[in-house]
Amino acid sequence: MRHVDPVDAECGIAQALGVLTDWWAFLIVRDVAGGVTRFDALQRELGMSRRALSERLASLVEHGVLRRAAYSDRPPRYDYLLTAKGEGLLPVLIALQDWGTRHVMGDGSLTATATPTSAEARRVHALGGHRIPGFTVESPTVLYFFPGAYAPGAQGYPPGWADIPGAAGCTLESTTYAARAGEFAAHGVRITGVSTQRPDQLEAFAEHAQLPFPLLSDQDGRLAASLRLPTFRAGGTDRFKRLTLLVDEQATIRAVQFPVTDPAGSVAEMLDVVQASFR
Repeated sequence: MRHVDPVDAECGIAQALGVLTDWWAFLIVRDVAGGVTRFDALQRELGMSRRALSERLASLVEHGVLRRAAYSDRPPRYDYLLTAKGEGLLPVLIALQDWGTRHVMGDGSLTATATPTSAEARRVHALGGHRIPGFTVESPTVLYFFPGAYAPGAQGYPPGWADIPGAAGCTLESTTYAARAGEFAAHGVRITGVSTQRPDQLEAFAEHAQLPFPLLSDQDGRLAASLRLPTFRAGGTDRFKRLTLLVDEQATIRAVQFPVTDPAGSVAEMLDVVQASFR
């Protein structure tokens, strides 16, 4: 375990790094958040030695970041799950991913979209066939993730919003889904919008736009972190880059749209996917 020098005793960053001692610890938390909770699966995903993984899991459990839940008595086997303390790291993971994408893998430009050949696009499209951890739906559902939409008069869009590539168009996307909701329903498919906005902001927008479907707040970052979805930061808030997932009744991802450069046109494209998938 890393020793924290006494001069760092009042520094939260130093104290946090005394728990998350190296990059492996962050990656373990990342994968557990993504639903990889068993030792052998973590070892395969991370490519760590079994000894190194055992040591870091034990440390994360000792510090209350993870907890163990037995799924086998003979031999004893455990799922490693995030505690409330561990879930407090989700915004940290989102911020690290955004910083790495923008400043290490990118040129530092602020954008709400990506190129079709980017690492972000490859990562999102690799979600096909992946079940969303801890997420339930009653029937096949289109989940469209959007940066932000606000009712008129509400304090919302930050300065320079229209200058961020890919940010504008959330209202158009939502109202287009609303106009064609009946066509999706004819195939037994529901629609849900997802944003990192506060629930009250989403409720006000849904009422103003007369949306016939719910809007879900991912304000705590659970979906963003568990799926490693692309985000950007504007107005002091982590926001989704525009993307759409089609999930089946087991919450398994059947189709992915990313990047979405035409908010209205993407609705027609997703309807075509639905018609092909749920005939």
